[in-house]
Amino acid sequence: MIHVHHLEKSRSHRILWLLETLELEYEIIVYQRDGSTQQAPAALKKIHPLGKSPVITDGELTIAESGAIIEYLLQRYGHGRCQPDSDNTNDWIDYRYWLHYAEGSLMPLLVMQLVFGQLPKRSPWFVKPIAKGITQTVNSTFLHPQINQHLRFIDDYLASHEHFSGPWPSGADVQMSFPLQAVAATHSLMAYPSIARFVERVESDPAWQRVVERAGQLTMPGA
Repeated sequence: MIHVHHLEKSRSHRILWLLETLELEYEIIVYQRDGSTQQAPAALKKIHPLGKSPVITDGELTIAESGAIIEYLLQRYGHGRCQPDSDNTNDWIDYRYWLHYAEGSLMPLLVMQLVFGQLPKRSPWFVKPIAKGITQTVNSTFLHPQINQHLRFIDDYLASHEHFSGPWPSGADVQMSFPLQAVAATHSLMAYPSIARFVERVESDPAWQRVVERAGQLTMPGA
């Protein structure tokens, strides 16, 4: 039996989506974040030393990191589903690219934006004006231009493709779902209609709906 160690306000929902898509049996073990620090509880470190989520256990195996989990599930249980045929070189390259791009390029910027957004809120009152000024400077000179550049890049790609690669939903779609849902929760997508369509397609997918029924709506850190 596969167990999903599911931390609230984390990236676990996309792993549940893949499990539902593959129609695999699994159990969810839920962990609550600390109310003051928003960190994972110590109990999660008993599963994996870093105490991060998602983590799955499958028998004696423990697998962490979303990309590694997706690759493991598809290799062991996918039977060719949710990924392109390896004979199709272009689709396979796109698939591998987006599978790694989600956490390697896009999520670091979104995490930085989250961290800087929390800085004024968590600073002592006499430091708040300085913290707010630093946050505004970092956002205006670096984060917002970089994030917008990435969103234009993604939107242009999706404008000429049905989704990221392979059969719907592919492992790449699963991996890209969380960062784009995070973007949809914090940014207007009026300038990025293809991203908006992708997020709508994810959230209307029957397998995603089963995830919501079982694990609740996706919520974002900082919310």
